[in-house]
Amino acid sequence: MSSSLIDSAAPSGVAVVPGAAAVVAGAAVAPDDIDIRQRSWIKRLLPQTMFGRSLLLIVLPLVLVQFVAIAVFYGRHWETVSRRLAIDVAGDIGLVIEAMKFTDNEVELTRLLENASSLTYIDFALERGATLPPPELDGWSLFEDQLRLALNVWVARPYRIDPNSEPRDIRVQVQLPQGVLTGDVPRKRLYTSTTYIFVLWMIGSSLILVIIAAIFLRNQVKSLRRLAAAAESFGKGRPVTFTKAEGALEVRQAAAAFVRMRARIERQIRQRTEMLAGVSHDLRTPLTRMKLGLELLGSNPAAAELKSDVIEMERLITLYLEFARGEGTEVPVETNIAELVEETAAASQRDGLAVTVEQPSRLVVPVKANALRRCLNNLVGNAGRYGKHVWLSSVSAEDGVDILIDDDGPGIAPGQRDRVFQPFVRLDTSRNPATGGIGLGLTIARDVARSHGGDVRLEDSPHGGLRARVHLPR
Repeated sequence: MSSSLIDSAAPSGVAVVPGAAAVVAGAAVAPDDIDIRQRSWIKRLLPQTMFGRSLLLIVLPLVLVQFVAIAVFYGRHWETVSRRLAIDVAGDIGLVIEAMKFTDNEVELTRLLENASSLTYIDFALERGATLPPPELDGWSLFEDQLRLALNVWVARPYRIDPNSEPRDIRVQVQLPQGVLTGDVPRKRLYTSTTYIFVLWMIGSSLILVIIAAIFLRNQVKSLRRLAAAAESFGKGRPVTFTKAEGALEVRQAAAAFVRMRARIERQIRQRTEMLAGVSHDLRTPLTRMKLGLELLGSNPAAAELKSDVIEMERLITLYLEFARGEGTEVPVETNIAELVEETAAASQRDGLAVTVEQPSRLVVPVKANALRRCLNNLVGNAGRYGKHVWLSSVSAEDGVDILIDDDGPGIAPGQRDRVFQPFVRLDTSRNPATGGIGLGLTIARDVARSHGGDVRLEDSPHGGLRARVHLPR
């Protein structure tokens, strides 16, 4: 192919981004060539969206504060309360043991234990002649540990704590000279429900705060997403209905700046189109007078040469205006790419090119059909100029459709594949139009593809020549 094709293989100094065009170091970078992936592994572990990161900024300090509060609560308040409750229980048991020394008979001892049980809510019983079973040292909780320390001080006798004896009680057994004193201590005398209420209140309030923050953040991020979608559609030449600015002040300022930028760009495009229409009219009028004057000269050999020059001038003016005008005001519509490729192949076959079509039956993408047809005609024309056979196909890509134009010609060196997309650049050093045009075919093709948000890349063809890959995003 000639200088009407594109770069697909990336030369040295090129970074390739999946789904984007190759980026040449030091060259102008197209918008789709920006790599938005996180390079640091630490940042890749963090949420990637603004919503996730903003929510993390709220949740992370909140969780840290809750952990500190719980640590302080458990380390100070809970430990202090549990210690005092354990001291009260151990003191009641010690008081009963001391009172047992002043009983003279079994009746007084029984009455003492009954009165102590009713006043302390500890169910006391004396098993005469019994001895303590082996102690259980495993599974101590904070409350049981506090009770053990209190019993060491206030009872100062061999004892055994059985926390699993009853669901609602903790059994404390104390070895006395006359036997084993058993006291079933209600768990509510050692545990305080305020601990769980405090923890549940912290967790509940945190969840409510996170839910409220998520709702507000979602509304803020929603306006940013609308702005990003509008900018993406405008960059692909699609109609944009974004007119209302919402969200925070900074987001509304960015939306207003986008609307003003869109208005300026559309005004510049209209002015350029109107100017080119005037230039086209002004240039074609004198050319028409020249053609009429040459016809009056008859069969003069000099007139024949001037006629060919005038025809070439008309062709050049048409190409220049086509390049500068771009797609004009054409609106993208849902188009079956397979049918468009078949139409291009049929038109090329009528011009005498050997074209083979290989493609799926239906691939629908919103495109500007006339502009895309111009792009494909330029690429197929270049392929047919330098090869004997052209293969056209369209394949489904991850984010759109790829149209492939292959030929069996000499191809283009990888180092020259980016250069051929520059306007008026020809790899053929001769200035003969019959051997390669004027160097605008590939430039127009890439300009059309990029106006759709895609690109044109040059690759090695499996048929031995060059492959032009036109990527069109959905």
